[in-house]
Amino acid sequence: MGKPYLVKIGLMGDVGRYDSPDYRSYVRDDKVICRTQRGLESGTVLCDLEAHDVNAPETQGELLRSISSDDQMILKRLQRHRDRAFEACNALLKKERISATLMDVEHLFDGQSIFFYFLGEVPERVHAITDQLSETYEQKVQFRKFAEALTEGCGPGCGTTASKCGSSGSSGCASCGMSGRCGS
Repeated sequence: MGKPYLVKIGLMGDVGRYDSPDYRSYVRDDKVICRTQRGLESGTVLCDLEAHDVNAPETQGELLRSISSDDQMILKRLQRHRDRAFEACNALLKKERISATLMDVEHLFDGQSIFFYFLGEVPERVHAITDQLSETYEQKVQFRKFAEALTEGCGPGCGTTASKCGSSGSSGCASCGMSGRCGS
């Protein structure tokens, strides 16, 4: 467990309880990275559940850290790939003459999953198109190996005194090279 927060996650704004295992304090509107059932995702803190007298929902995952400047660059890169995936999907739908309405595309922070959101019923042929696009854009983002570093840094405990991989105020970890991640 950890300190509980309500956090709004992902494109669809799902709200859930995410615990900060290091009991770090966050305030409303802090931008954060959380480990969800789907992977690593960015979110926005809504409230500290300990400060409010509410029945806390079941924990959905971990609130890992505040979004760093490095994370901001990753999010911008993901946005560019998301926009390209949206355009490519619409072009393939038009080419294949499939009457499905693509509403949006979501690329998770860890780069391992991309989701295509459609309005209404989706014809079976669309699944082949989105599978193809998912593979293409996951490769273009090239985060498969990097995702482990985003999640663990140089290993379990990255950024803690136990791992000896950085300290508060350092520019990064000498072991994993995660600038701003360790000790932050």
